Amino acid sequence: MQAARAVARNGGALAGRRLLATAAASHAELHAHGAAAGGAVGGARKVAAVPLSNVEAQWAGLSEVEQAAVHEQLELVQQKDWKLLSIDEKKAAYFVAFGPHGPRAPSSKPGDGLKIILGIAGVLGVTTAISFAIRSRAGPLPRTMTKEWEEAANERGLEMKLDPITGLASEGYTGKGFVQTK
Repeated sequence: MQAARAVARNGGALAGRRLLATAAASHAELHAHGAAAGGAVGGARKVAAVPLSNVEAQWAGLSEVEQAAVHEQLELVQQKDWKLLSIDEKKAAYFVAFGPHGPRAPSSKPGDGLKIILGIAGVLGVTTAISFAIRSRAGPLPRTMTKEWEEAANERGLEMKLDPITGLASEGYTGKGFVQTK
């Protein structure tokens, strides 16, 4: 921010795309960007003041130079006491700082949610159809998956005293054990 103030003190303003000064941006970087953007730091082109009322509706149609002018105009306005600013100036300052433009622009368009939901439903429908097709062509269950075999495995587990603390051979066990089929 100090670099931007230094440029402003020297009587210049950046024309073209405005750089938001950070602690890493030096005066030389700002000066080089201003010259590369087509505006001389010493004598920038004058841009007509954009009215701050309803900046939200105008923002998308403004050129980069006009957007930079609005930024500068708001910086000057915000140097006053915040209580003295008009509602339009406050709204404009808030929109420029936090509005849905630039990197904060929504990445999805209205109606994208419905497309995503329909796409997911379509994929689930296709996978369900594939699953039923595979199951319909599958052979019979193996003999170890019958209820009689699983009950016999339970009896064998009781004989061998499997898991005597919490499982099949534990005192008061009420679970199904190895039985999984209905």
